[in-house]
Amino acid sequence: MSTTIYLLTISLPLATILLVFGMRAFSAYMQAKARFDSDEAYRQVAEKAVSSLSSIQESLADIKGRLASVEKILKAVE
Repeated sequence: MSTTIYLLTISLPLATILLVFGMRAFSAYMQAKARFDSDEAYRQVAEKAVSSLSSIQESLADIKGRLASVEKILKAVE
């Protein structure tokens, strides 16, 4: 048996195994990266929701204050 054929028969299966494990590791990396990007997008949406909610609460407090002053004026008119 020639040495090149012998080396090929040994190295090709080992290279195939290494390639399969490399592809699995790359796939796991890409899935983790996609999950992280998705979590980051959810985090940004949550931050926007919190900021809009706080501005709504400020507006509501302002409206409550105005309503109280209008009620006070109406009670004074009666």
